Amino acid sequence: MKTRISSALLLALVGQSVLAVEEAPSALLEITNFRQYSEVFASSGQPTEAQLQAVADEGFERVVYIAFTNNQNALPDEDQIVKRLGMEYMQVPVDFSNPLPDDFYAFADSMQRNTDKKTLLHCQVNARATAFSFLYRVLFEGVSVEEAKADMNTVWQPNEVWRDFIFEVMAENDRDPNCENCDWTPPPPRQ
Repeated sequence: MKTRISSALLLALVGQSVLAVEEAPSALLEITNFRQYSEVFASSGQPTEAQLQAVADEGFERVVYIAFTNNQNALPDEDQIVKRLGMEYMQVPVDFSNPLPDDFYAFADSMQRNTDKKTLLHCQVNARATAFSFLYRVLFEGVSVEEAKADMNTVWQPNEVWRDFIFEVMAENDRDPNCENCDWTPPPPRQ
């Protein structure tokens, strides 16, 4: 019992010191799995039209959607809504069951064109988006694998498909996805 409590306390303390997710304005916390990584980069699940207004009100200048528009939870006409709110809109349709390195590079290229543009990256529940965020932060922003992985884990532990995708992109960039506290074991399949 004592060991379990000590281990839990240690994990809580380590988790607090490793996580880099910043405090977000309360209006944005209503968005599914919203995570603020820096002053200019955040990810989330699908925002509603009212939540996109809050995103614009918080000074976001770009919205990047990385799922398909025919998803049952997609916001119809999101591109038009985002444009009407004065933000740039970009979509990179990423197949959840088959993400491709080129999908990630299309997103990363757009981010690199204007690194100071306040950007919300989103998908449906923030699984795809946290995986892309992990890669972007490690490969382009100098965030440690451990920190970015801990942040991703606040939303999900990537399944085998996404773990392999992350490993492939990391290998293409001569980066090791492993770290002392990184567990890349996929969760058991859903029943």
